[in-house]
Amino acid sequence: MTGFMTSPRNSPGTVAVLDRAPTSTTFSRVLGIATLVGIGWLVVFGLFLSPNDRVQKTGVRIMYIHVPSAWLAYLAFGVTGVSSLAYLWKRTRSLAWDRLAGASAEVGVLFMGITLVSGSLWGRISWGTYWTWDARLTTTAFLFVTYIGYLAVRDLGGTHQQRAKRSAVLAVLAMLEVPLVHFSVTWWRPLHQNETVENGKLSGLMLFTLFVGLIAFTLLYVWLVLHRQRVLTLLDQVDDRGLDVAIAERRNESVPS
Repeated sequence: MTGFMTSPRNSPGTVAVLDRAPTSTTFSRVLGIATLVGIGWLVVFGLFLSPNDRVQKTGVRIMYIHVPSAWLAYLAFGVTGVSSLAYLWKRTRSLAWDRLAGASAEVGVLFMGITLVSGSLWGRISWGTYWTWDARLTTTAFLFVTYIGYLAVRDLGGTHQQRAKRSAVLAVLAMLEVPLVHFSVTWWRPLHQNETVENGKLSGLMLFTLFVGLIAFTLLYVWLVLHRQRVLTLLDQVDDRGLDVAIAERRNESVPS
């Protein structure tokens, strides 16, 4: 991200480029490189090295996207819920928790969207249809819609504190849906298969490739949340003190102490 500021010597509406100093940190850059390496590793193992399934043939490779994205959506929504609880608790009340909750929810919605799309493609191969009103699919779709609603609530008017409080309450309630989705295959015995890893149905290179996907997606999640949280912080600072101060403080984060 390159720093731009409005110059007082310029005419209104113009912007002057002060410098090309990046606002990223060493940690975020290293994390980004590790994420790219992990995704590349997943592509190689998932598409070329991992064997085909005896029944689903090459269709099983969707699993290496579907399962990690589902688990990371759970993680993201869990982080949103815990961060919201931390904001509601008076001893730890801080807008930093609210921004973490919002950033994690946005990334969680992204991963849940990937889960639904990849699951539909996998369902077409396994069941012959893209969608069925199965308990797991229905509860997953409902969870997805719930967090879209959560993001919409965050965009309602009011102060930062009002936004944080109403969003935190909704996030805590929405977090209760996650175990409902996860255990739906046990409680209702739907068409969706049981958890593959927990039942020991995977082994060897297929299991290893799945864990590569989990690691790569986890790194991607952390990288996305880190940057999205910084953007939300910047937006709050813009509202509170103006664009110049916000970008100056953001740039200072990249300067070694």
